[in-house]
Amino acid sequence: ALAVIEKINKAAAKIFFATGSSKLLAKSNTALTHVVEILNANPDYKVDINGYTDNQGNAEKNRVLSEVRANAVLDYLVKKGIDASRLSAAGFGDENPVADNKTAAGRSKNRRV
Repeated sequence: ALAVIEKINKAAAKIFFATGSSKLLAKSNTALTHVVEILNANPDYKVDINGYTDNQGNAEKNRVLSEVRANAVLDYLVKKGIDASRLSAAGFGDENPVADNKTAAGRSKNRRV
């Protein structure tokens, strides 16, 4: 089970959006297809899709952006045949940073789904 979670998290690191938008970039398709394959191979798994932003800009707008991005991933997975009952999506804005928001590289890491 842990190996499957690691595979999903690794694929999730390669999900990208247009700046300030919930539009998935085409370069995300390979990673998302991999997630679909993992979920199809593990039909009992349920996935929480959590969106985060960096700390730049309005906190409430960032929370909303993170939520619509998480929902964009959920919608993609559903369109690819994953049952919506296996998925949940939430946005947390700039909460729980994984890197320093003082650097561009850190902010990039904090913008994630």
